[in-house]
Amino acid sequence: MQYNNKEMGLAKTEIFTDEQNAIAAFAKAFAHPARVSILQHLYKINSCVCGDLVEEIGLAQPTISQHLKELKNLGLIKGSVEGTSVCYCIDTENWTAMKNLMSQFLDQDLTNKQDCC
Repeated sequence: MQYNNKEMGLAKTEIFTDEQNAIAAFAKAFAHPARVSILQHLYKINSCVCGDLVEEIGLAQPTISQHLKELKNLGLIKGSVEGTSVCYCIDTENWTAMKNLMSQFLDQDLTNKQDCC
């Protein structure tokens, strides 16, 4: 899975593994409630959405567009051009890959149950 990591360049991301950078990028995406709301809405309607996100989420079109761009750069959603608008839906293949990566990270406590402190 590819993701755009331009913003993190100042954080010395090159010293971390691709996996660590990917986990951080996904965590950043989920850190904003608008992006969580967009993803929930896309799953709820179970189809591509073109223009009703502004009404559904309640934010201005430029703000929604910026959040959609972030999610698309991560590969969590994909878009297709239909006339003058871009329609978005969940990229299920990348979503599954993200879930697997995040599950491995979050399940670390299941394999190391010692209390070391």
